[in-house]
Amino acid sequence: MTFSVNHPLLYLLTAIPVAAVLGQSVYFLVKALRRSREIGMDQKKIRKTIRTAAVFTIAPAVSIVISVITLSKSLGIPLPWLRLSVVGSLSYEAIAASNALSAMGLELGKVSQLTAQQYVNITLVMTISILVGIWLVPLIGKRLLGGMSKLGAKDAKWADIFQNAMFIGMISAFVGFVFCDISRLWAPVAGFSPTSGLIPVCVMAVSALVMLLCGLLLKLFKWHWVNDYALPISLVVGMVSAIPITAWLG
Repeated sequence: MTFSVNHPLLYLLTAIPVAAVLGQSVYFLVKALRRSREIGMDQKKIRKTIRTAAVFTIAPAVSIVISVITLSKSLGIPLPWLRLSVVGSLSYEAIAASNALSAMGLELGKVSQLTAQQYVNITLVMTISILVGIWLVPLIGKRLLGGMSKLGAKDAKWADIFQNAMFIGMISAFVGFVFCDISRLWAPVAGFSPTSGLIPVCVMAVSALVMLLCGLLLKLFKWHWVNDYALPISLVVGMVSAIPITAWLG
């Protein structure tokens, strides 16, 4: 029997934790509504808040759908759906899956059929790695926050610099992944155009320019809705731009 990354059983196994998360959300929403009535909160404002939150949830939801579609070619729908519905992001999931595939001599986006063992390996890499953040926060989170608070009390300027440096360091880890194939320009790889390593760089540049344009629209015209849809817009435009850029660079 041939293994399928879109087997109905995988959909069922994925639906169980997703349903559990949705159930928790509904449970706490009902509890919050009951509590708001008990303490006499304005129910009109509560309903308005719920409607507003529901509308603005569409923006990040679009980003998640795009991410699932991006990973589905190689990994099917159930695994990306599970990872991006509970704990995960496109930047992390794509890198984790790509590294796992690379270790097996495969490439993300260029493999259409995985064996059961390969699928399990990828799933373990994507899942176990992200768990570090879950158990690490309760272990060091309070101590780290206390240290940052003490530093901020002594020297607010250096505390701000330290926080920004940590954020830039985290972003640099992902940005480095974008530039990792530029070496093909001077060290060609069989089956790839020498300029193919520039494709992710150009796509990133297009997405960055779109994000910058959204920022300008927000600042100049006060289009506040752009703030919530800037990410999915830049994602979509960047992905669309990858088609002509790939045709151009090979």
